[in-house]
Amino acid sequence: QVQVAESGGGSVQAGGSLTLSCTWLPADDKAMAWFRQAPGKEREAVSCINSNGGEAEYQESVKGRFIISRDNAKKTLYLQMNALEPEDTAIYYCAASPTKYCYSTWRTPGGYRVWGQGTQVAVSS
Repeated sequence: QVQVAESGGGSVQAGGSLTLSCTWLPADDKAMAWFRQAPGKEREAVSCINSNGGEAEYQESVKGRFIISRDNAKKTLYLQMNALEPEDTAIYYCAASPTKYCYSTWRTPGGYRVWGQGTQVAVSS
């Protein structure tokens, strides 16, 4: 059974950086994604990376600021977040896809069956 767990959240000032980590067991052959949910808002997709790390997708608002990566040997997914903005404040979740690739439906939370407990990111202005 696939399990995931996030870490690395915290508080940072606008313009700062944070790197989130997510360990999985076992999902080496699965695409992995990061989602986030701000208070009072729906969960939204942030980024997705396919099983071998070769291709990634990003939400438009984080392109050029966030970088998703994975180390299958360490069974760890990363989200490097740079130039953080107050609008990035949310609980960040990692999720394991049932497929190897980030298909066109990667933004749909319902397509993921395995979720972590989330890690809080707070960006102050």
